[in-house]
Amino acid sequence: MGKLSTHVLDTTQGRPGSGLKIALYTIHPGGRVLLKTDITNQEGRCNAPLLEGEAMQVGQYELVFSAGDYFQQQGVAMPTPRFIDNITIAFGIADSTQNYHVPLVVSPWSFSTYRGC
Repeated sequence: MGKLSTHVLDTTQGRPGSGLKIALYTIHPGGRVLLKTDITNQEGRCNAPLLEGEAMQVGQYELVFSAGDYFQQQGVAMPTPRFIDNITIAFGIADSTQNYHVPLVVSPWSFSTYRGC
């Protein structure tokens, strides 16, 4: 079986995004269901895959990164309201036997992602 992982890179400070809260949701026709929350470690990664084994299922998901709170905790001056706050990345898992890596590259003014392995 495959696994789902992520990591956060803070381009404002040029280092991993350590201590950033992440929430993982599964999306169903009736709404979304929270599967897991985690906090990134010193490397900007979660200590374990977000999904693996039987939990790794074909379907629609959302990762919500609490970037605004992270930058506030880092002492970065930000306007009110924040330009970048909670970042939602909606994605699909089409093959549960593959690895899906969804990294976030972020600053208070921009973000990007891609599918890695």
